[in-house]
Amino acid sequence: MLQPRIPVNPLPTGHTIPLAQPTAPTTAVEPVACHHDHTPAPAPVTAPRTTVQLTPGSALALAAGGGTVVLIVGTVLVSMLLAVAITGVSVALIAVVLRLIVRDMQKSR
Repeated sequence: MLQPRIPVNPLPTGHTIPLAQPTAPTTAVEPVACHHDHTPAPAPVTAPRTTVQLTPGSALALAAGGGTVVLIVGTVLVSMLLAVAITGVSVALIAVVLRLIVRDMQKSR
């Protein structure tokens, strides 16, 4: 009942054979003669690729720029880690102080 409509290709020829063979057309169609030139269009001319040539000075500048980027990103990440650590220590210190204050209040009752 449910069969796939996949073209059958028993031989690996590269040509697919459809399931249903088309029938001959019922009306005769006469070819029309064309009146234009059938020469192929010229292939587009591609520009030759230019290769990037690194001189010793430009390679040094590129390495220095990369090193600068690494140092800046590292500084930002270390600063963020330091901010998180300081915040954690501050919260822990506040918790200890509050615990001591609550314990002192309970003893004085």
